[in-house]
Amino acid sequence: MPKITFMGAGSTVFAKNVLGDVMLTPSLKDSTIALYDIDPVRLNESYDMLCILNENCNEGRAEIIKYTDRKEALRGAKYIVNAIQVGGYDPCTITDFEVPKKYGLRQTIGDTLGIGGIFRALRTIPVLFDFARDIEEVCPDAWFLNYTNPMAMLTGAMLRYTGVKTVGLCHSVQVCIKNLFDGLGLSCEGVVGKIAGINHMAWLLEIKDKDGNDLYPTVRELARKKTEKHNDMIRFEILKNFGYYVTESSEHNSEYMPYWIKSTHPELIEKFNIPLDEYPRRCVNQIEAWNKQRDEYTKNKTLTHTRTHEYGSYIMDAMETNIPYKIGGNVINTNLIPNLPRTACVEVPCLVDSSGISPCYVGCLPEHLAALNRTNINVQLLTIEAAVTLKKENIYYAALLDPHTSAELTIDEIKALCDDLIEAHGDWLPKYK
Repeated sequence: MPKITFMGAGSTVFAKNVLGDVMLTPSLKDSTIALYDIDPVRLNESYDMLCILNENCNEGRAEIIKYTDRKEALRGAKYIVNAIQVGGYDPCTITDFEVPKKYGLRQTIGDTLGIGGIFRALRTIPVLFDFARDIEEVCPDAWFLNYTNPMAMLTGAMLRYTGVKTVGLCHSVQVCIKNLFDGLGLSCEGVVGKIAGINHMAWLLEIKDKDGNDLYPTVRELARKKTEKHNDMIRFEILKNFGYYVTESSEHNSEYMPYWIKSTHPELIEKFNIPLDEYPRRCVNQIEAWNKQRDEYTKNKTLTHTRTHEYGSYIMDAMETNIPYKIGGNVINTNLIPNLPRTACVEVPCLVDSSGISPCYVGCLPEHLAALNRTNINVQLLTIEAAVTLKKENIYYAALLDPHTSAELTIDEIKALCDDLIEAHGDWLPKYK
């Protein structure tokens, strides 16, 4: 039976989802589950919770071991789930938001693109490279399932600069059609879509009913008529103006383009219902919620679990049983989407079986969609370059080419902001030349 190592096991609720799913999957029930986290308190909480789940959902069949030694946690693993957050909410997320505010630069989530996404990647990539060195030594054939953001930057760095078999996973592809149809008051039963692009900006390229009829004309017409204020206004505005629905939420996409969060047009924030500082607010709420829910998860002897839609257990099951399963995965663009850069990390349909993960050829995106993707890819590639070369100029380039940052600040302001963020993060970042 496989050994499954969970990096960042202190993410207790997410560990419940992924590892609870594992316990409910017949081919994985007898797995060895290795838990690793640098926070011993959160590690113990997750261990206690998973031991209860193992008894209640799995007849105690899994072996659950907690580790403070990273290399030993990884040794012999067949699957590695990555859910770390380097620097956490306090201090690093606070820094990512508060320092840019001094320059008048506002964000919503700041974990994927923008100045926040750049610096989140710069402090995370070195840690993942440390993981990679251990993996190459003690479990070189393991699959690294990355759930940590910024997805494209981290997954791209692992695939291009390490020998670790890596795929990036995000549930926004799985819920994209449902979100769209719920927003339009439609049923999505039997609806089939084709999705491709980059993480958090993949495109619903086709929507068809069970008989193969194109549903996009109806969708576009209903979206055009949807004028009341709601919580997904940016995505509907993108659909109205660019013709296609995008996978990730409006609060995310509001900071991936230069059109929405503008100090010169503050009225747009209310018009499009944009939740500034949304991620810090979520962090505070999650911390408060965990303090209230801790005993419910860690001491509740009746705790149980229902299998979720997270890809992790389905990928492992397909590899163990050789029964194929299709996912939306983040992989290097080996000409899968010819009008995006070959070095980009793209999000495309992938087939999973015992041979591994096989990405599917998509073909060229509509050119205007590829152009929007490339504005984000520019930042992703230059951030990876900065992490690999440790040259400060590449941090500047990434920030200068970021759609939202460059729409708000001058060149000198952007470079000064980068310098201030480097100083504020201190030892959370490596030293740059």
